[in-house]
Amino acid sequence: MKHAPHRTTGRIHGLAAIAAVLLLTGCATTQNPQDPLEGYNRTVFRFNDAVDRTVLKPTATAYKNVTPSFVQTGVGNFFGNLSDAWSAVNNLLQGKVENGMGDVTRVAVNSTFGIFGLLDIASEAGIQKHNEDFGQTLGVWGVPSGPFLMLPILGPSTVRDTAALPADIGGDIWKYKRPENWRNIGAAVRVVDKRASLLDAGNLLEDAALDRYEFLRDGYMQRRQSQVYDGNVPRQAEDADEATSNAEPAADPAGKASAEPTK
Repeated sequence: MKHAPHRTTGRIHGLAAIAAVLLLTGCATTQNPQDPLEGYNRTVFRFNDAVDRTVLKPTATAYKNVTPSFVQTGVGNFFGNLSDAWSAVNNLLQGKVENGMGDVTRVAVNSTFGIFGLLDIASEAGIQKHNEDFGQTLGVWGVPSGPFLMLPILGPSTVRDTAALPADIGGDIWKYKRPENWRNIGAAVRVVDKRASLLDAGNLLEDAALDRYEFLRDGYMQRRQSQVYDGNVPRQAEDADEATSNAEPAADPAGKASAEPTK
Protein backbone atom coordinates (compact mmCIF):
# COMPACT_ATOMS: atom_id res chain seq x y z
CA MET A 1 0.00 0.00 0.00
CA LYS A 2 2.90 2.36 0.69
CA HIS A 3 4.04 2.06 -2.91
CA ALA A 4 0.63 2.82 -4.45
CA PRO A 5 1.19 6.58 -4.78
CA HIS A 6 4.50 5.97 -6.54
CA ARG A 7 2.86 3.48 -8.89
CA THR A 8 0.03 5.89 -9.64
CA THR A 9 2.47 8.72 -10.29
CA GLY A 10 4.51 6.47 -12.56
CA ARG A 11 1.41 5.49 -14.53
CA ILE A 12 0.40 9.13 -14.92
CA HIS A 13 3.85 10.03 -16.17
CA GLY A 14 3.76 7.08 -18.54
CA LEU A 15 0.37 8.06 -19.94
CA ALA A 16 1.56 11.65 -20.32
CA ALA A 17 4.60 10.48 -22.24
CA ILE A 18 2.47 8.32 -24.53
CA ALA A 19 0.04 11.20 -25.11
CA ALA A 20 2.94 13.51 -25.95
CA VAL A 21 4.32 11.00 -28.46
CA LEU A 22 0.90 10.56 -30.06
CA LEU A 23 0.43 14.33 -30.22
CA LEU A 24 3.80 14.88 -31.87
CA THR A 25 3.20 12.00 -34.26
CA GLY A 26 -0.20 13.40 -35.20
CA CYS A 27 1.26 16.86 -35.82
CA ALA A 28 4.04 15.46 -37.98
CA THR A 29 1.75 13.38 -40.17
CA THR A 30 0.52 15.16 -43.24
CA GLN A 31 -0.63 14.43 -46.77
CA ASN A 32 0.78 17.66 -48.16
CA PRO A 33 4.49 18.54 -47.91
CA GLN A 34 3.53 22.22 -47.99
CA ASP A 35 1.58 21.70 -44.77
CA PRO A 36 3.81 19.85 -42.27
CA LEU A 37 1.87 21.44 -39.38
CA GLU A 38 -1.51 20.24 -40.60
CA GLY A 39 -2.59 18.87 -37.22
CA TYR A 40 -1.96 22.22 -35.53
CA ASN A 41 -3.36 24.19 -38.47
CA ARG A 42 -6.62 22.23 -38.48
CA THR A 43 -7.04 22.86 -34.76
CA VAL A 44 -6.59 26.61 -35.28
CA PHE A 45 -8.92 26.46 -38.29
CA ARG A 46 -11.66 24.92 -36.15
CA PHE A 47 -11.13 27.62 -33.52
CA ASN A 48 -11.30 30.38 -36.14
CA ASP A 49 -14.38 28.79 -37.66
CA ALA A 50 -16.11 28.72 -34.27
CA VAL A 51 -15.29 32.40 -33.68
CA ASP A 52 -16.54 33.28 -37.15
CA ARG A 53 -19.81 31.37 -36.80
CA THR A 54 -20.62 32.73 -33.35
CA VAL A 55 -19.34 36.31 -33.62
CA LEU A 56 -18.00 37.59 -36.93
CA LYS A 57 -20.49 36.16 -39.41
CA PRO A 58 -23.65 37.15 -37.47
CA THR A 59 -22.25 40.64 -36.89
CA ALA A 60 -21.24 41.02 -40.54
CA THR A 61 -24.65 39.75 -41.70
CA ALA A 62 -26.45 42.29 -39.50
CA TYR A 63 -24.10 45.04 -40.72
CA LYS A 64 -24.79 44.17 -44.35
CA ASN A 65 -28.55 43.99 -43.85
CA VAL A 66 -28.89 47.20 -41.82
CA THR A 67 -26.19 49.51 -43.16
CA PRO A 68 -27.03 51.36 -46.40
CA SER A 69 -25.00 50.12 -49.35
CA PHE A 70 -23.46 53.55 -50.00
CA VAL A 71 -22.15 53.62 -46.41
CA GLN A 72 -20.61 50.17 -46.85
CA THR A 73 -19.01 51.32 -50.09
CA GLY A 74 -17.65 54.42 -48.38
CA VAL A 75 -16.16 52.39 -45.52
CA GLY A 76 -14.50 49.99 -47.94
CA ASN A 77 -13.16 52.86 -50.06
CA PHE A 78 -11.82 54.72 -47.02
CA PHE A 79 -9.76 51.83 -45.69
CA GLY A 80 -8.82 50.78 -49.21
CA ASN A 81 -7.35 54.24 -49.73
CA LEU A 82 -5.24 53.84 -46.59
CA SER A 83 -3.98 50.46 -47.81
CA ASP A 84 -2.95 52.03 -51.14
CA ALA A 85 -0.26 54.00 -49.31
CA TRP A 86 1.42 50.83 -48.01
CA SER A 87 0.89 49.18 -51.38
CA ALA A 88 2.81 52.05 -52.97
CA VAL A 89 5.75 51.49 -50.62
CA ASN A 90 5.84 47.77 -51.42
CA ASN A 91 5.60 48.36 -55.16
CA LEU A 92 8.60 50.68 -54.95
CA LEU A 93 10.51 48.17 -52.80
CA GLN A 94 9.82 45.55 -55.47
CA GLY A 95 11.20 47.83 -58.17
CA LYS A 96 7.78 48.45 -59.74
CA VAL A 97 8.18 52.19 -59.97
CA GLU A 98 5.27 52.77 -62.34
CA ASN A 99 2.87 50.80 -60.15
CA GLY A 100 4.20 52.51 -57.04
CA MET A 101 3.68 55.97 -58.48
CA GLY A 102 0.22 54.89 -59.61
CA ASP A 103 -0.62 54.00 -56.01
CA VAL A 104 0.74 57.34 -54.82
CA THR A 105 -1.50 59.07 -57.36
CA ARG A 106 -4.48 57.04 -56.19
CA VAL A 107 -3.95 58.15 -52.58
CA ALA A 108 -3.52 61.79 -53.61
CA VAL A 109 -6.63 61.82 -55.82
CA ASN A 110 -8.90 59.87 -53.48
CA SER A 111 -7.76 61.74 -50.36
CA THR A 112 -8.62 65.08 -51.94
CA PHE A 113 -11.28 64.81 -54.64
CA GLY A 114 -12.57 61.60 -53.08
CA ILE A 115 -13.24 63.23 -49.69
CA PHE A 116 -10.58 61.43 -47.62
CA GLY A 117 -11.02 58.27 -49.66
CA LEU A 118 -14.77 57.81 -49.18
CA LEU A 119 -15.12 58.01 -52.97
CA ASP A 120 -12.87 55.97 -55.27
CA ILE A 121 -12.36 58.67 -57.89
CA ALA A 122 -9.03 57.15 -58.95
CA SER A 123 -10.59 53.90 -60.16
CA GLU A 124 -13.20 55.84 -62.12
CA ALA A 125 -10.33 57.78 -63.71
CA GLY A 126 -8.72 54.51 -64.79
CA ILE A 127 -5.87 54.48 -62.26
CA GLN A 128 -5.35 50.82 -61.44
CA LYS A 129 -5.47 49.64 -57.84
CA HIS A 130 -2.76 47.29 -56.57
CA ASN A 131 -2.76 45.21 -53.42
CA GLU A 132 0.83 44.71 -52.37
CA ASP A 133 2.08 43.76 -48.90
CA PHE A 134 5.47 43.03 -47.41
CA GLY A 135 4.97 39.27 -47.69
CA GLN A 136 4.73 39.70 -51.47
CA THR A 137 7.79 41.96 -51.39
CA LEU A 138 9.78 39.25 -49.61
CA GLY A 139 8.58 36.79 -52.24
CA VAL A 140 9.77 39.07 -55.05
CA TRP A 141 13.13 39.30 -53.28
CA GLY A 142 13.39 35.51 -53.46
CA VAL A 143 12.31 34.53 -49.96
CA PRO A 144 10.42 31.19 -50.20
CA SER A 145 6.92 31.04 -48.77
CA GLY A 146 7.71 28.24 -46.36
CA PRO A 147 5.01 25.96 -44.94
CA PHE A 148 1.37 26.90 -44.73
CA LEU A 149 0.41 28.35 -41.35
CA MET A 150 -3.06 29.01 -39.94
CA LEU A 151 -2.98 31.94 -37.52
CA PRO A 152 -5.53 32.39 -34.71
CA ILE A 153 -8.16 34.97 -35.74
CA LEU A 154 -5.99 36.25 -38.62
CA GLY A 155 -6.52 33.13 -40.72
CA PRO A 156 -4.40 31.53 -43.49
CA SER A 157 -0.77 32.52 -43.88
CA THR A 158 2.69 31.10 -44.50
CA VAL A 159 5.90 31.33 -42.51
CA ARG A 160 7.09 34.11 -44.82
CA ASP A 161 3.84 36.07 -44.63
CA THR A 162 3.77 35.68 -40.84
CA ALA A 163 7.32 37.03 -40.59
CA ALA A 164 6.18 40.00 -42.71
CA LEU A 165 3.23 40.81 -40.43
CA PRO A 166 5.09 43.29 -38.15
CA ALA A 167 6.05 45.36 -41.20
CA ASP A 168 2.50 45.22 -42.59
CA ILE A 169 1.08 46.27 -39.23
CA GLY A 170 3.60 49.08 -38.97
CA GLY A 171 2.76 50.22 -42.50
CA ASP A 172 -0.96 50.53 -41.73
CA ILE A 173 -1.70 54.25 -41.42
CA TRP A 174 -4.78 53.63 -39.28
CA LYS A 175 -2.50 52.18 -36.59
CA TYR A 176 -1.37 55.71 -35.78
CA LYS A 177 -4.87 57.19 -35.49
CA ARG A 178 -5.51 59.18 -32.33
CA PRO A 179 -7.36 59.15 -29.99
CA GLU A 180 -7.08 55.43 -29.33
CA ASN A 181 -10.81 54.82 -28.91
CA TRP A 182 -11.45 56.09 -32.45
CA ARG A 183 -8.69 53.83 -33.72
CA ASN A 184 -10.22 50.80 -32.02
CA ILE A 185 -13.73 51.58 -33.29
CA GLY A 186 -12.40 52.03 -36.81
CA ALA A 187 -10.46 48.77 -36.60
CA ALA A 188 -13.61 46.90 -35.53
CA VAL A 189 -15.68 48.47 -38.32
CA ARG A 190 -12.94 47.59 -40.79
CA VAL A 191 -13.00 43.91 -39.79
CA VAL A 192 -16.79 43.69 -39.90
CA ASP A 193 -16.97 45.45 -43.28
CA LYS A 194 -14.31 43.12 -44.70
CA ARG A 195 -16.16 40.07 -43.40
CA ALA A 196 -19.43 41.38 -44.83
CA SER A 197 -17.82 41.66 -48.28
CA LEU A 198 -16.88 37.97 -48.05
CA LEU A 199 -20.28 36.61 -46.98
CA ASP A 200 -21.23 35.31 -50.42
CA ALA A 201 -17.82 33.73 -50.94
CA GLY A 202 -18.02 32.12 -47.50
CA ASN A 203 -21.43 30.62 -48.25
CA LEU A 204 -20.11 29.27 -51.55
CA LEU A 205 -17.17 27.71 -49.73
CA GLU A 206 -19.46 26.02 -47.22
CA ASP A 207 -21.66 24.62 -49.98
CA ALA A 208 -18.97 23.52 -52.43
CA ALA A 209 -16.04 22.21 -50.41
CA LEU A 210 -16.00 18.70 -48.96
CA ASP A 211 -12.95 19.64 -46.89
CA ARG A 212 -13.10 23.38 -46.28
CA TYR A 213 -9.67 23.43 -44.67
CA GLU A 214 -7.95 21.89 -47.71
CA PHE A 215 -9.94 24.09 -50.06
CA LEU A 216 -8.89 27.22 -48.15
CA ARG A 217 -5.26 26.13 -47.79
CA ASP A 218 -4.73 25.21 -51.44
CA GLY A 219 -6.56 28.27 -52.68
CA TYR A 220 -4.52 30.55 -50.42
CA MET A 221 -1.18 29.06 -51.47
CA GLN A 222 -2.03 29.40 -55.17
CA ARG A 223 -3.34 32.92 -54.72
CA ARG A 224 -0.23 34.07 -52.88
CA GLN A 225 2.04 32.59 -55.54
CA SER A 226 0.02 34.38 -58.21
CA GLN A 227 0.23 37.66 -56.28
CA VAL A 228 4.02 37.44 -55.95
CA TYR A 229 4.37 37.00 -59.72
CA ASP A 230 1.52 39.41 -60.55
CA GLY A 231 -0.45 36.60 -62.16
CA ASN A 232 2.41 35.54 -64.43
CA VAL A 233 3.77 32.55 -62.53
CA PRO A 234 6.85 31.13 -64.31
CA ARG A 235 6.39 27.60 -65.57
CA GLN A 236 9.35 26.50 -63.46
CA ALA A 237 7.63 27.74 -60.31
CA GLU A 238 4.37 26.03 -61.30
CA ASP A 239 6.17 22.73 -61.94
CA ALA A 240 7.98 22.96 -58.60
CA ASP A 241 4.73 23.68 -56.77
CA GLU A 242 2.95 20.84 -58.58
CA ALA A 243 5.75 18.41 -57.81
CA THR A 244 5.65 19.39 -54.13
CA SER A 245 1.88 19.12 -53.93
CA ASN A 246 1.85 15.70 -55.65
CA ALA A 247 4.79 14.33 -53.67
CA GLU A 248 3.91 11.10 -51.90
CA PRO A 249 4.80 11.22 -48.19
CA ALA A 250 7.35 8.53 -47.36
CA ALA A 251 5.68 7.79 -44.04
CA ASP A 252 2.25 7.20 -45.59
CA PRO A 253 1.62 3.43 -45.38
CA ALA A 254 -1.39 3.66 -47.66
CA GLY A 255 0.72 5.23 -50.39
CA LYS A 256 -1.77 8.00 -51.02
CA ALA A 257 -0.43 11.05 -52.82
CA SER A 258 -1.72 14.42 -51.77
CA ALA A 259 -4.33 16.02 -53.97
CA GLU A 260 -3.13 18.49 -56.56
CA PRO A 261 -4.44 22.03 -55.97
CA THR A 262 -7.08 23.14 -58.40
CA LYS A 263 -5.70 25.41 -61.10
